[in-house]
Amino acid sequence: MYVYSLEEGVFLVKLARKSVETYVKEKRRINVPEDTPEKLKQKAGVFVTLNKIVKEDMHKTTLRGCIGYPYPTLPLVEATIDAAIQAAVNDPRFPPVTETELDKILVEVSVLTPPKLIEVDDPKEYPKKIKIGRDGLIVESGFFKGLLLPQVPVEWKWNEEEFLSHCCMKAGLPPDCWLERGVKVYSFQAEIFEETSPRGPVKRKEIS
Repeated sequence: MYVYSLEEGVFLVKLARKSVETYVKEKRRINVPEDTPEKLKQKAGVFVTLNKIVKEDMHKTTLRGCIGYPYPTLPLVEATIDAAIQAAVNDPRFPPVTETELDKILVEVSVLTPPKLIEVDDPKEYPKKIKIGRDGLIVESGFFKGLLLPQVPVEWKWNEEEFLSHCCMKAGLPPDCWLERGVKVYSFQAEIFEETSPRGPVKRKEIS
């Protein structure tokens, strides 16, 4: 059951693309478009992922930036603009995207459901409560927090335990920290829309 239509997904991806290109070229943030659908003005979590085509092989890409808002703190349209800019120029893993790279970047937008705490009596139960291809995860321990989107374990062919371990490492924690009591694990789902080619048609990405 989808919350967002393909048309709304296309709007968000094109908005993210325009946000990236305008900021990279002109160093300015675009305004919220006047023709924004009402649903996209409601608060929602969102991540913008930028993937760069390796040479000229459309089927082979490498991550170029990914930043977002896990929780519904901003209107979706505003969060998408901000996340797109941050993914392009402020992902600490990469240098800022340059204008010459824009023709090789594919834009992907993941709209998130609000994260929910996974409740277990024993941390060993976590893998049974997670479904690869459906769930994204947040691992939280004190000030440490790591998030991985639902598409990541599918792309890397991880099982549930590997997914949990990599999410712990994303938080800067030991890979087996999910087995410790006091560590919180949240799950969320995402509707994902992506460009099929740079500035090209947008499709809904199915990952399950």
